[in-house]
Amino acid sequence: MKNLILPFSFCLIFITNVFAQETKKYTSADLDEEILNHIVEANSKFTKQGEVADYIPGLGKANPEDIAMAVVNKNGEILKSGDTEQKFTIQSISKLIALMIAVEELGEEEVFNKMGYYGTNQAFNHFANLETDGKPLNPMMNAGAILTTAMIEGKGEKPYQKILEKIRYITKNENIKINEAVYFSEKSTGHRNRGIFHILKNNELIEGGEEKLDNYFMQCSIEVDVTDLAKIGYFFANHCTRFDGDKTYENKEMGELIQSQMMIAGMYDYSGEYARKIGLPSKSGVGGGITVSVPKTMGIGVYSPGLDKHGNSLAGMEMILDFTKLFELNLFR
Repeated sequence: MKNLILPFSFCLIFITNVFAQETKKYTSADLDEEILNHIVEANSKFTKQGEVADYIPGLGKANPEDIAMAVVNKNGEILKSGDTEQKFTIQSISKLIALMIAVEELGEEEVFNKMGYYGTNQAFNHFANLETDGKPLNPMMNAGAILTTAMIEGKGEKPYQKILEKIRYITKNENIKINEAVYFSEKSTGHRNRGIFHILKNNELIEGGEEKLDNYFMQCSIEVDVTDLAKIGYFFANHCTRFDGDKTYENKEMGELIQSQMMIAGMYDYSGEYARKIGLPSKSGVGGGITVSVPKTMGIGVYSPGLDKHGNSLAGMEMILDFTKLFELNLFR
């Protein structure tokens, strides 16, 4: 594991003292990679407690011991620790980008005429509301996300290409591309999502064939690293301004919309408890990544493929919890 060169006993003493906050109150000025090293090391034990997603066979090949964290601070500087070069598929974190594009093209009112702003106590792939109210609860659950992607303008793979290019822009990383093995794995096993797609068609919310669903499978299979996730978190935290100061897509309303959806539904059916414990807009993916926005301040990315029962990275959430406690980032405190 890269950068983790300090003895574990020293790390444990450091973490104990830091989180007890016996000697000082930590501020963003104290943030450095040494602190991230300690947080990653202290939480590496949780990699053994989560379960790597294997319902998509391509995801089951991930190394459960991988763990990484990255932060883009208020000045756009990047700090990182752990297995930061390990790539993984973005999965549901791509829903943030698809929602942004759909709202840019159609407007918020038209998009949300077809779905709700609601949170949920159901799993991310639940058919919630489709057979009662006829509309998805929100754009973060699979039903709403499949619909959101289908609303993006363009034929064939054009909607997917728009999502890929926007991710490349936000991260300033032209090397980001699809993991084709995961894509074909998702497509061949995605029967539940295919069922959701056809219910949406039956409810007259989607027109066209399954190529629209293929775009969703492709966007979930885009490969990123933990630093890319921190940059995405920073982007939405700062009114859609890129980490290097580029304001091409600056939009306060968009930033507020995306972060609000992250807060109420970004961690699936765990979102309410997560908001109580951590109190920051966050979005997870079953590939093991989580992106976090600290409004008007910073972006955080974590990665560890072992998931809890809700589909969220177990070690990832523990790292975020330690970090938010250390720097007092919870919005409700």
